[in-house]
Amino acid sequence: MNFLTIGHRGVMGVEPENTLRSFVAAERAGLDAIELDLHLSKDGALVVIHDAEVDRTTDGSGAVADKTLAELRALDAGRGERIPVFEEVLDAVRAPLQAEIKDVAAAEALAEVMHRRDLVSRVEVLSFHDEALTEIARLVPGVRTALVADRYGTEVVGRARAAGAGTLVLDIRRLTLEIVEEARAADLRVIGWVVNTLDQLRLARAFELDGVTTDQPEIKRTSRFTA
Repeated sequence: MNFLTIGHRGVMGVEPENTLRSFVAAERAGLDAIELDLHLSKDGALVVIHDAEVDRTTDGSGAVADKTLAELRALDAGRGERIPVFEEVLDAVRAPLQAEIKDVAAAEALAEVMHRRDLVSRVEVLSFHDEALTEIARLVPGVRTALVADRYGTEVVGRARAAGAGTLVLDIRRLTLEIVEEARAADLRVIGWVVNTLDQLRLARAFELDGVTTDQPEIKRTSRFTA
C-alpha cells in the first residue's frame, strides 16, 4: 500500500502556512501531496488562507470576505510572504493538491479554475461542509472529494457516502478502529490529521490508514520506518 504524506498548509511547522514559500518547501521535502485552504475575497478572488479573518496569519485584521484582493495582497503573511491566489500555487509547485473549501461560496470559483486548468486528476477537493462537496461534484463531474471531520463518530461514514466523497480526513485524536473498519466496508480511503509525532504516526500505521497530513516534513522520512 502506498502510504501518503500530505503537507498541511504546506509545511506549516517550519514555514508560514498557506504561502508559496511553505508550498515550495513541502514539495522540496518530497511530500506526496500538499493541502491548502480556500476563501473568496470581496471581489471574488480565490485566495489561499485558512481562517475567515486575517488576524492570526497576517499583520492585518478583519474578515477575508470584506477585503479586496489588492487589500489582502498588501498584508504580510509571514517572512514577507503574501497571501497567494490558488492559481499561483498551481504554477509554483507540481505536486498533487488537496484544496479545502472553507467557504461554501468558493466552490463555484474553484470549479471554474478546475475546468480551465483541467485539474480533475491533480486536485482533490476537501471540506468540512457536506454541501460544498456535493456542489463541487455537481459543477465538476469526476472530481475526487474528501470529507474532513474533527468531531465525529461512526456516522461520519454515512455522511461521506451521502456527499459522494471517496475519502475521509479525520482528526487522529478521535480515530477508532471501529470507524476505520466501517470506512473500509464503505470503500472509503482514510487519512489521519494532524500527525506530527512518532506516536501519532505509529497509530496511523497500526490502523493501516492510507496516509497522514502533517505539519512536519520529517514525517515523510520517518514514515518509511514505521510500516
